[in-house]
Amino acid sequence: MPFPDSEYVRSNVGVSADDLAVWEYALKNNFIILTKDNDFDERSLVNGCPPKVVHIICGNRSTEYILELIVKNQKELIVFGTTDKQNCILKIA
Repeated sequence: MPFPDSEYVRSNVGVSADDLAVWEYALKNNFIILTKDNDFDERSLVNGCPPKVVHIICGNRSTEYILELIVKNQKELIVFGTTDKQNCILKIA
């Protein structure tokens, strides 16, 4: 696992939780939201950050493909999460 401290947030806020609940949980717990949902981009543009948002743009792909994409971009993700203070959104494809 490239990010061992990762959590599947909906496991903690519930599978039927709306985006606001996910956003608030990420904010409270100092998480970065990793998503395929562009609604979080829009929320970030309105609310700013934290939390930061990583938007995965890959269409309807397998979990394995998404994991490969995350691993391929691991260094960029770490820099974004730890040092990039200016940007709230990172898009990877």
